[in-house]
Amino acid sequence: MVKKGVPDWLNSSLWSSSNPSSESDDRVNNNNNNHRHSSSPKSTAYNFIEPPSPPPIQPPIPEPPPKITVQKVESPENDTSSSSSSVISAEEISRQSQLLQELSRKIVNIRELQKLASQGIPDGAGIRPTVWKLLLGYLPTDRGLWMSELVKKRSQYEHFTDELLLNPSEVTRRMEKSASGNDGEGTGMLPRAEITQDEHPLSLGKTSVWNQFFQDTEIIEQIDRDVMRTHPDMHFFSGDSSFAKANQEALRRILIIFAKLNPGIRYVQGMNEVLAPLYYVFKNDPDEENAANAEADTFFCFVELLSGFRDNFCQQLDNSVVGIRSTIGKLSQLLKEHDEELWRHLEVTTKVNPQFYAFRWITLLLTQEFNFADSVHIWDTLLSDPEGPQETLLRVCCAMLVLIRRRLIAGDFTSNLKLLQHYPSTNISHLLYVADKLRVRSAGRLS
Repeated sequence: MVKKGVPDWLNSSLWSSSNPSSESDDRVNNNNNNHRHSSSPKSTAYNFIEPPSPPPIQPPIPEPPPKITVQKVESPENDTSSSSSSVISAEEISRQSQLLQELSRKIVNIRELQKLASQGIPDGAGIRPTVWKLLLGYLPTDRGLWMSELVKKRSQYEHFTDELLLNPSEVTRRMEKSASGNDGEGTGMLPRAEITQDEHPLSLGKTSVWNQFFQDTEIIEQIDRDVMRTHPDMHFFSGDSSFAKANQEALRRILIIFAKLNPGIRYVQGMNEVLAPLYYVFKNDPDEENAANAEADTFFCFVELLSGFRDNFCQQLDNSVVGIRSTIGKLSQLLKEHDEELWRHLEVTTKVNPQFYAFRWITLLLTQEFNFADSVHIWDTLLSDPEGPQETLLRVCCAMLVLIRRRLIAGDFTSNLKLLQHYPSTNISHLLYVADKLRVRSAGRLS
């Protein structure tokens, strides 16, 4: 019997859980505290409340087929949902083979690669770093150009670090060294008459290196704080090991350079969370040379990724037709289009403003809503959208609401806000399947 008030398409068996004893929208992981947000706070900027949770649904982790050399990489310590099974389906084996075949072509068919990657990139074959670089446009489709492009970009990043990470004292030292070489006296000191106003530490001039240094200090301090709070439950990013500290320093340098090269945006709190998956994936590349140059590769891919979300981070555009509030409005409209009853209950009856939960979902690309490994799988799909990741992101966000609609319909303002600000763990493959169905339905309406 069709439930009254529920859209017909939601009564399909597609939305039913494989476990008949539980509701399809109540797939909450009982180990949520262990592998999504550890007892250590992830960030002081986010406060979550744990909902009650039944046993987890544990999707299988893909393994490489025979004759593929795979280098073992560190798995996210907080991921238990994707590491408990070594079973791999025939479909996943086939997709892995197709991806490897596509990557071996002289000219990669980017449309075909997007189609394959949107279904998920197998973890075991070590191909995600290369696929992501292609999807983000960092690598050209012509394999013959890969090496020269990587050499050029990595050299450019080295130049950025040399020029943008110097403090004014080092700039002055270099000027003194240059001066000593020119006057032949070898004193290493600039005569007072040759010290310009812009080179004086107390200068307030716009072109003063010292004035700019002091202006940058506040941003750098914020970056330092956020980097230290990045995934405290993962040894890759946190801890006293030299490995973790080296990774933190890499994140720090990337964010500082990005801030200096993009004065219109500079640094916005939370960018560290968007940066982390990119650096993690590239640093764990089985190719040792690529792993050694992960910082440079991550920087340029981070720039490419944020180019599609740039307006969401620009405070001056918050209230414009391209700003974050407009993007949240699109999510609201999308929900209304697909499930008007749920939309009305949330925004009219219980008055849950989507900005209360969707702001973080959208600006941080869902990195805070799921465990790290699941976030990476979601990104496989986000980065594969030929039109850019934002439309797919909005459909995934809408699917997240649809999958817990029963609890939301039954809830009031307080319970719904708690649920949405701490989204329950779910089967990621099913979530992405629902999001794709929303795309198909929207396309059908337009046609």
